[in-house]
Amino acid sequence: MKDINEVLRRKQAQYTELAKHIEMLQQAADKLREVAPLLADDSDDEPAVLTEVEEDSKNAMAAKAGVQSTTANSKSGRTPRWP
Repeated sequence: MKDINEVLRRKQAQYTELAKHIEMLQQAADKLREVAPLLADDSDDEPAVLTEVEEDSKNAMAAKAGVQSTTANSKSGRTPRWP
């Protein structure tokens, strides 16, 4: 049986790492929103570009949350494989 303190410490470290990744993704999304109008050829494409960036950002965050829940629910105790 695993030491509960060790498991808790590992889970907190994983949570901290995921929080850093989410923050970085949010910052990248903010920067992309700033430059998206500059990259658009005409004003009709602007909303589509911003919507696409927002969807990608949400999908990435959802994927990270899924990894966290999968890791938390893992009974094997093995480190998950990262793509």
